[in-house]
Amino acid sequence: MAKIIAIANQKGGVGKTTTSVNLAASLRATKRRVLLIDLDPQGNATMGSGINKSDLALSVYEVLMGEATLEEAIVTSAAGVDILPANGDLTAAEVTLLQQDGAEDRLRSLVASVDELYDFIVIDCPPSLNMLTVNALVAAQGVIIPMQCEYYALEGLSALVDTIQAIGAALNPALQIEGILRTMYDPRSKLTLEVSNQLFSHFGDKVYRTVVPRNIRLAEAPSFGMPVLQYDRQSRGAVAYLALAGEMLRRQEQAQQALH
Repeated sequence: MAKIIAIANQKGGVGKTTTSVNLAASLRATKRRVLLIDLDPQGNATMGSGINKSDLALSVYEVLMGEATLEEAIVTSAAGVDILPANGDLTAAEVTLLQQDGAEDRLRSLVASVDELYDFIVIDCPPSLNMLTVNALVAAQGVIIPMQCEYYALEGLSALVDTIQAIGAALNPALQIEGILRTMYDPRSKLTLEVSNQLFSHFGDKVYRTVVPRNIRLAEAPSFGMPVLQYDRQSRGAVAYLALAGEMLRRQEQAQQALH
């Protein structure tokens, strides 16, 4: 069974899509079978994986609307990651889903059909707490929250945690915070260190030890339609996301050992 992870934060510009694309590619580099679901109408995870969102025959929109199966819409990226792509059509799905009963459960039932085919399913959420994000949180077992170490980020984080707990209580008891990832990290900044300390005091070992630094290569890679691992494997950004994949896998192994 796949481990299903939503990458979520209602604040934009914190590195959600960067994390989705590069974590998926890094997990694939460890020989895991990975599906990346782009659930953002902007389609940035699709484009950042080298797939032209304007040329799609089928997308996540048709899958959510029941017009195509998930398997029919999947395309495979050059990095070997299976992608369920998105484009602007997805905005219409948001409106349609709001008018339907049980709409928050749509993605969960679709993902169940391919659950056995993957080790990890990574869902890139839109930068808002809308029906698409709710679908992702209902389908997922864990949430990775990318965030910058700045003052306003902490305020937004508490609202997101409340939402995750509410969805966990009402719709998805399996849902929990998988980890908090510090992005665009600058250890020279006093504020960065202060916010980091606050995160550790609030969330303890939920905060990943791995941090993602500000890195030019990481910022350039999407414009070439590839994860940073393909674009520049030696860059600090690539090393950070490989380290994150490693930290995630170690945590998963420890959790499984604890159960036995």
